[in-house]
Amino acid sequence: MIDYQRVLSEITAHCSSSDQKGMIASYIPELANVSIDKLAMHLIDSDKNTYAAGDATETFSIQSISKVLTLAQAFGILGSDIWKRVGVEPSGDPFNHLSLLEQENGIPRNPLINAGAIVVADILVSHLENPKQDFLNFVRTLTGDSNIHVDSAVARSEERTGFRNYATANLLKSFGNLQNDVATVLDFYFHQCAISMSCAQLTKAFYPFMNQGKCLKDRTHLTQTQTKRVNSIMLTCGFYDEAGEFAFEVGLPGKSGVGGGIVALLPGKYCVATWSPGLNAKGNSKLGMEALEKLTTKTGQSIF
Repeated sequence: MIDYQRVLSEITAHCSSSDQKGMIASYIPELANVSIDKLAMHLIDSDKNTYAAGDATETFSIQSISKVLTLAQAFGILGSDIWKRVGVEPSGDPFNHLSLLEQENGIPRNPLINAGAIVVADILVSHLENPKQDFLNFVRTLTGDSNIHVDSAVARSEERTGFRNYATANLLKSFGNLQNDVATVLDFYFHQCAISMSCAQLTKAFYPFMNQGKCLKDRTHLTQTQTKRVNSIMLTCGFYDEAGEFAFEVGLPGKSGVGGGIVALLPGKYCVATWSPGLNAKGNSKLGMEALEKLTTKTGQSIF
């Protein structure tokens, strides 16, 4: 039997001593206030046992990790019709590039790049009565935790500086792949990215993707087919133009955010979250990537 607590403690002790921690995503001004020395890991296994190391209960901005959760909610609403508006292929480009969107007539390559996530946001704005609150409630339901909130300062910071997202949304609008007003969709998008969660809360939110669609409360929120589809997209697209490297080094479906968080899972076994705010050149947490590689190497557990 694997001693996950010992493994997590060893990994965080090793990573915390590194003098190569990456760079904080200061292009979102509010994120620049976070200490680069923060480091956390949290793991929950299929028996609902939990293991933690470092700052695992401290909240941070989940940023693009939220894209998996909006996708799950939109997939639950539209079913397979969602793929009429967004693809499932890796982009091979950074998360905010526009060139492929122009070439492919406004259909984003996948729902985890910014363009695809903005289309998913548009779907939720169209179908939810109170989109921002309804999505927040969806996340709270997945986790069984009502103490999850949007960091309004981060949302305002993104709204003031998200010029490329405005360009993306307008380009989508020009191709007819945005049904609502650009400002309305981006208001929702900035708020979804500004949700603040801890590693402990993130593992609970992603537990259904490890558990065939059933959350910790044993309620079904996704079908097994939907869970399979979302997990496959995380594996191939969850780390932008570093998705292949993550699959190669770590071997788990997962998703990163520029707030320094990463969530990954081994179906039927565990869900794990890491947080280290310093990013590598590709925009993924430098120590988070390293920690997860060490986890799958030390335990011998990955999908491969």
